[in-house]
Amino acid sequence: MTRFAESSPATLCGQEITISCPREGRVSETASNLALAESSDAVLIARIRGGDVAAYGLLYERHLGSARKLARSLVDGDRAEDAVQDTFTKILDVLRRGGGPQAGFRPYLLTAVRRTVYDRYRSEKRLQPTDQIELYDPGEPFVDPALEGLERSMIVRAYRSLPERWQAVLWHTEIEGAKPADVAPLLGLTANGVAALAYRAREGLRQAYLQMHLAGATTGEIPEAATAAGAAAAVGAAAAPITDERCRAALDKLGAYVRGGLAKRETKAVEKHLDDCERCKAIYLELADVNTALREALGPIILGSAVAAYLAAAKGGAAAGGIITWFRHLPKRQQQVLSGGMAAVAAAAVLGLLLVSHKEPIKRVHKPPTAAEPATPPKPKPRPRAPKPPPPPAPKPKPKPAPKKPKPKPPPPAAPAPPPHLTARIGTVGTLLRDQPGIVAMSVNNGGGGPSRDLTADVDLPPGVTYAGGPTGRNSAIFKPAVAPGDDWSCRPITGGAKPADPGLRLRCTHEPLKSGAATSAYLHVNVGTTAPYGTPPQVTLRSGDQQAATAKAQDGVAQAGLPARFAVDGHVRTVATGNALLSCDAKQEHGCAKAQKRQGDHRDNDFWDMAPLDLDHDASTKSSSSARLDVPSGSKVLWAGLYWSGVAGDGCGPVTAKIRPPGGTYTSIRSSRAECGRLPDFSAYQAFADVTDLVRSNGGGEWWGADVPTRAGTSHYAGWSLVVVVNDPKAPYQQAMVLDGARALGPDAAERVDVPVNGLLATAQQARIGVVAWEGDADLKGDRVLLDGRPLQPAAGGGIRSADNALDSSAAGAIGPALTFGVDVGYFAATLDSGKTLSLTSKQDAYLAGVVTVTAPMRS
Repeated sequence: MTRFAESSPATLCGQEITISCPREGRVSETASNLALAESSDAVLIARIRGGDVAAYGLLYERHLGSARKLARSLVDGDRAEDAVQDTFTKILDVLRRGGGPQAGFRPYLLTAVRRTVYDRYRSEKRLQPTDQIELYDPGEPFVDPALEGLERSMIVRAYRSLPERWQAVLWHTEIEGAKPADVAPLLGLTANGVAALAYRAREGLRQAYLQMHLAGATTGEIPEAATAAGAAAAVGAAAAPITDERCRAALDKLGAYVRGGLAKRETKAVEKHLDDCERCKAIYLELADVNTALREALGPIILGSAVAAYLAAAKGGAAAGGIITWFRHLPKRQQQVLSGGMAAVAAAAVLGLLLVSHKEPIKRVHKPPTAAEPATPPKPKPRPRAPKPPPPPAPKPKPKPAPKKPKPKPPPPAAPAPPPHLTARIGTVGTLLRDQPGIVAMSVNNGGGGPSRDLTADVDLPPGVTYAGGPTGRNSAIFKPAVAPGDDWSCRPITGGAKPADPGLRLRCTHEPLKSGAATSAYLHVNVGTTAPYGTPPQVTLRSGDQQAATAKAQDGVAQAGLPARFAVDGHVRTVATGNALLSCDAKQEHGCAKAQKRQGDHRDNDFWDMAPLDLDHDASTKSSSSARLDVPSGSKVLWAGLYWSGVAGDGCGPVTAKIRPPGGTYTSIRSSRAECGRLPDFSAYQAFADVTDLVRSNGGGEWWGADVPTRAGTSHYAGWSLVVVVNDPKAPYQQAMVLDGARALGPDAAERVDVPVNGLLATAQQARIGVVAWEGDADLKGDRVLLDGRPLQPAAGGGIRSADNALDSSAAGAIGPALTFGVDVGYFAATLDSGKTLSLTSKQDAYLAGVVTVTAPMRS
């Protein structure tokens, strides 16, 4: 196979045939315009091989959208995102070891994405992970029978013989249909430079394609079909090797003929030969539209079954096909030359469909000749008479001059496309507290009349605040966040560090173009350092393409008090919660206990009873157990679920365990990911948290059981559990939901008031739903309130007395069993919210541990 180089001589020599190659002088682009820029794909790849891993970040940003489009055309949801991230990670390792592409990063990436998806999800088994992209499948090689023939096709072989830079420009311009201006940054050229390079690459592809046909002519081999059209022609008249000198002479001039570069005499000679030679006509048919042939052959190899969906989604992309349209735009003489070959084109279309549908090509059925009938001599035809001479022609009347047609008015100039108008907002969700996780929310809105370009948001976090997730620093190019930002945003750290002395960490977040009237949000999960300075707010600089579009700054930075955010999202969402107690009085041994459990009498506090384990599941493996109903709306999807449990603390506040049982299932032991303590009058209490999203997502709503949380029995003691779940419900209004948590003690020996700023909201004047989970609240002690900007809120749900002056009265929504849930409160409140609102939890007589605050508010925009 001949290997082309961009600096190749003007000719390519076969054994007897010389083919002219396009010269650099055929285009007006200067050498300086064709020099590689510092940020081209090729330069970035070279920097990565030299040890600069941070250069991979720009490659990641440039090509992430294309990788996602292909992955989502093959699989859906989180599986597509996982495949994309795995592919980028593996390719980085390949580049660092010196392998992989030199300049054509996009085709290499898309091939790797397709194979990753195939290996992970199409083979019905998960392979062992490997850090070498060349070793994808240790057992079964990746072979697609429908594409195996295309891999060996002549047009693909010609493409792969070209310099990689030519391959790259052909992929972007001819396969994906991108404009030269869009391809320029990838290749480090100007737009004119890309056009010039594409011209040379197309000519080089034609010459390589012809060279392969001519190599078959000189060796006597039958060349493989390059595309469906060539395959159809090979099945027909071109079943024998090219041995005719006239064919070889015509093929020698065919490249120049396609470009219109032959003299008139040579042009007529070639056209005459094409009229008589079906095989050369079929080769010309492919050569004249080599780009369509390349797209139809190479597209399925790189993109697989998603070729049509991917190319349709690409900017200016074209789906496979287009031969008929191409034929209609040929000059009439060339249409006449090819008219006899249109049957081959139709056969080519059928063959092309078969190549991507895993079916064998249809074989021609040759009709056997019928036996000859006895010949009878034909009767002689009568000799025709001589025709009469025609009458003399009548004098022609002088033609009248045709009336002059009025010149058509030029069409009015097209109105310029309306521009986008982008606005950005950024703020903390809840509060950023030292040594706590938190969330920074960012939203972008396009209020203009046209779509934006690709969005890039540079988010500056406060000093001492880091993005929660995988590796940072030199390995930040493959950073994987602990929780995805959501709404198709992709974010990674690019500068800064985690020390308070540093100026702060900058994140680069990217998103596809935003349509007119659309909005998008990202929720960035962060970790706040123990010495992070107070007061510096996060800020964002938004760009659309290369143009700065908007800037925004949050109102607050790291603060001294409040509740940090555990989870936040917006969409058609709802928040549901339930829970129950695990200690109660013993109705069999203590007089009046049964009455108190029904919320009757005047001993409705655990201060009056020797609290003992409540065990209702009839399961010998548990010592305490209770159940509650989780109301997950029909047709909804669980986005997040957290299990909280609390009781009397033992020695310290280390990790603790609890048991949970889904509807119809068995108990699972859960270990906390975070536990916090607070001091109550007679003992210390703790609250533990664990993420149980997968468990709740798999089992849905119904009766859930909690069991065996650490605590101590005795007078005034308590224990309990709660499930807090955020679901996507198509029937819900468009809302923001946030979950804030942290153990905050209130009472005589602690604070009388805990303020919870509700930041990061863009709420309407409609009522929001506020949820509170608290521990050790007493039904007969008043003075515990939930306030909104100082105004008391009345409980809207739960089985308690629903008094604004006794908001925490040992009642839990959804609890099954005793109505009085000693020391466990899961309740709801209704209020109208807006940005800057502050919720407050207060106490005058009672002592309790505030644990969780949820807010679900309808959004503006």
